[in-house]
Amino acid sequence: MADPSSYRPKPGQIPDSPGVYKFRDEHRRVIYVGKAKSLRQRLANYFQDLAGLHPRTRSMVTTAASVEWTVVSTEVEALQLEYTWIKEFDPRFNVKYRDDKSYPYLAVTLNEDFPRVQVMRGAKKKGVRYFGPYGHAWAIRETVDLMLRVFPVRTCSAGVFKNATRTGRPCLLGYIGKCAAPCVGRVSPEEHRELAEDFCDFMAGRTGAYLRRLEREMADAAEELEYERAGRLRDDIEALKRAMEKSAVVLADATDADLIALAEDELEAAVQIFHVRGGRVRGQRGWVTDKVEAVTTADLVEHALQQLYGEESGDAVPKEVLVPALPEPLAPVQEWLTQRRGANVSLRIPQRGDKRALMETVGRNAQHALVLHKTKRASDLTTRSRALEEIAAALDLDGAPLRIECFDISHLQGDDVVASMVVFEDGLARKSEYRRFQIKGFEGQDDVRSMHEVITRRFRRYLSEKEKTGEWADEAEQAAAPVSGPADNPPVARDDTDPEQGGLVEEDGRPKKFAYPPQLLVVDGGQPQVAAAKRALDELGIDDVAVCGLAKRLEEVWVPDEDDPVILPRSSEGLYLLQRVRDEAHRFAIAYQRSKRSKRFRSGPLDAVPGLGESRKQALLKHFGSVKKLRSATIEQICEVPGIGRKTAETITAALAGAAPAAPAVNTATGEIIEDEAPVSAGTSDERGPQQ
Repeated sequence: MADPSSYRPKPGQIPDSPGVYKFRDEHRRVIYVGKAKSLRQRLANYFQDLAGLHPRTRSMVTTAASVEWTVVSTEVEALQLEYTWIKEFDPRFNVKYRDDKSYPYLAVTLNEDFPRVQVMRGAKKKGVRYFGPYGHAWAIRETVDLMLRVFPVRTCSAGVFKNATRTGRPCLLGYIGKCAAPCVGRVSPEEHRELAEDFCDFMAGRTGAYLRRLEREMADAAEELEYERAGRLRDDIEALKRAMEKSAVVLADATDADLIALAEDELEAAVQIFHVRGGRVRGQRGWVTDKVEAVTTADLVEHALQQLYGEESGDAVPKEVLVPALPEPLAPVQEWLTQRRGANVSLRIPQRGDKRALMETVGRNAQHALVLHKTKRASDLTTRSRALEEIAAALDLDGAPLRIECFDISHLQGDDVVASMVVFEDGLARKSEYRRFQIKGFEGQDDVRSMHEVITRRFRRYLSEKEKTGEWADEAEQAAAPVSGPADNPPVARDDTDPEQGGLVEEDGRPKKFAYPPQLLVVDGGQPQVAAAKRALDELGIDDVAVCGLAKRLEEVWVPDEDDPVILPRSSEGLYLLQRVRDEAHRFAIAYQRSKRSKRFRSGPLDAVPGLGESRKQALLKHFGSVKKLRSATIEQICEVPGIGRKTAETITAALAGAAPAAPAVNTATGEIIEDEAPVSAGTSDERGPQQ
């Protein structure tokens, strides 16, 4: 590990001008490339106290052994040079897009004497027009098959073309009219190139003018009694329309635009792009990137723009690019895009209408891609096995933790405190054994105390079942418990201290799953939560269950009685598994907390007040705290609530005065009566207590 002060440039050496910088390691490999409006100010940020740096930045500067820079004239030049160097050196600490090299494109080789239409993959080449990408190669071939009737451009390989030229006989497509057969001189090179350019214009979205021209030619042919020619033109028009129908109209104003959306977590981000030409989705692409450096959404957008348009020019760059966040600063990026296109490019965030709705669709695709990516990692047996082995090695366990239980605490500003327990066996979620807990002994934002209580209750049940059954239950019986209900809504135990649940037996007579102990207990939090969990186990005399905590902010793994966390590599499968376990516990806890919170929003008698919507009901309940206090308030006091006028206040007073006090609010989901005097929280966000 290098000391950054050993290679820090001397004061005054770094110029105060735009430029691009490179960090190199001891072997002179470039490990990071960045750009800056002011090199002096930007590089100074790397040579501050290591404790103040982001962990990934700290790792980069301690891995590096030298830094160098190149001064440029403008920020736009810096943007272009940064992209060039990233492509050239592939630095390990830069954002790495696992790009869509396997995505097929429809390509027209305009750089050849006789342009060819074909499916192409991989890196793009100069002089070739690309359309797409498409999801499947067969989708390209279907489109080309329809288009060749109207634009009979060459599609054969170089070998077939040369052989046809040598023999003087065209291929089958030449005989059936789907190739102009330039190989045997049926059309001149100029005429064939014109066909290829018309093909490109049509694929680029300039369809209306061409269809109108064909319709005029068809009408003229009919007037001149050339019915066979008119019939061929009619069929050509129908073929082009069928090709167009394969892309649905999404923007009515025939806009040319690219829409970029992101879905991200602490370690990865999924990028999705829709290419819209002429108001129709002409292509879609996407990738997943590792967040190797500390990057914001705006930074990811800028990297995506570089990835998309770094080697593009002309019509490949649309006149409008819609993004979820704008790069900072915006002007250089927008100017760079304008230079690539050769005309103005609008880079903005859609605010309303069809474009906003389409952006939401792209965002859902990005979210699905991220979930699918993580699911594929989790479903692979080899990957899961490696993840468990990495966790065992990092935590110094005797064996792989085949059963992992994770606990999380959730509440709304100290109210409705609940906890969740999720179970992963062999790296996969076992939803039938999820459990949830109510924390009733106290109120307030005390996650440490709540965690201690939940762990105590869970393992007290474990000891109770162990004593009752006289050691472990039969493993086959433990594994045979049926799963009922949808996968996303597993059967769960209610408060495990509730005497109404009938002891330690499920409804089908099988022992509860608390008798099956985990090899690893994970808590959502840092050192305080881990210490609380360990203390609970020690108090119960349990010493054969390992404990760790995953701190969300920096993804650090904390173990008991250690001052420093265990840092798993960013690409570690073990870290991915721990993150999935932690996130699932958080999701399950939030879902339970929401279900409890919903009955706090029930406004009882206020539902009968005419013209009073949900927003004003919540405003009234937030202001007065309960329906009982609202009922005793005067009209003037009710008018103090924002959005409540005197006429509405009079209506509320009359409705509450006429309402029977014995008719309390009822939770429609459970039929449970909600006391009128119970305080009501009007918050709506998923707020939780501070997590370590």
